Amino acid sequence: MDEAIRSPQIMVVDDDQDTVAILAHHLQREGFVPITANSGAQCLKLVHENEVDVILLDLMMPDMDGFQVVKALKDSPETAEIPIIMITARDDMDARAEGMRLGVSDFLAKPVFRRQLASRIRAQLEVVETSRSASAAMDRLEAARKNRSQ
Repeated sequence: MDEAIRSPQIMVVDDDQDTVAILAHHLQREGFVPITANSGAQCLKLVHENEVDVILLDLMMPDMDGFQVVKALKDSPETAEIPIIMITARDDMDARAEGMRLGVSDFLAKPVFRRQLASRIRAQLEVVETSRSASAAMDRLEAARKNRSQ
């Protein structure tokens, strides 16, 4: 599919089925394609099978908490650049500080409102696009510099 017309794919990771369903519904209403996972392990599997643009990640999950998932994602070159928005009922400064240290891009406290969610996702997509554009521009400048020096 043409990258320019592909709807952004947003992964929702939460052990609570109702939360996953609500967030997936919000995403669809905003024109995003939801990909859902009910655990950290399932997230780590699905992220390698899909083209994920942003991950919405619950902090408090059994077996593997959100911080462990972030660490695993950031440790892998294939997933390190995917923006992660932590969505949690635990909205305290220690959790935010630890998340930012690990590489979380943004935080949203539960309950999440559709328009707020959409604007935060779009902001992360813009950051990624700006970074890609800047990287491409730097590559072109470097190529031009090399051509001139030859």
